[in-house]
Amino acid sequence: MQKKISKIPFSGTAQQEKELSAVIDANKHDKSRLMAVMQEAQGIYGYLPIEVQNMIAEGMDVPLEKVYGVATFYAQFSLAPKGKYNISVCMGTACYVKGSQTLLDTLSEKLGIGVDECTPDGKYSITACRCIGACGLGPVLTVNDDVYGRLTADDIDGILAKYQD
Repeated sequence: MQKKISKIPFSGTAQQEKELSAVIDANKHDKSRLMAVMQEAQGIYGYLPIEVQNMIAEGMDVPLEKVYGVATFYAQFSLAPKGKYNISVCMGTACYVKGSQTLLDTLSEKLGIGVDECTPDGKYSITACRCIGACGLGPVLTVNDDVYGRLTADDIDGILAKYQD
């Protein structure tokens, strides 16, 4: 599955750039620290937009292609921002056979976004995960740390209503 790149314009702050520069400066002597720098960068920004990848590549003196390759290879990295409410639908076998694809399709339709995308207002994002370990409750989705199980598409409106703030 190819990772999606964000359609939301990058809006990093001077403080974030200062934090990332400090991380890069502390690690630029050792190219084997690239992944650690990328993890810290994602912690600072919440994701790894191309602008941040460029800063890392230049600061660590590695090709941008290498940074991008690591970012797209490892599932822990995201090229798109996560919403205030990140909705993750379990697509593991037990959940899938019980209807998780329908949940995912319903969420995408209601929010107007696809997997690995964020609503333009930054409120919601959708991800699909392999398994969250609650197979007996399938199909399952999480909203941040809240877990919802034994769901049908009819449950989606009620779940979204809890996160309307």
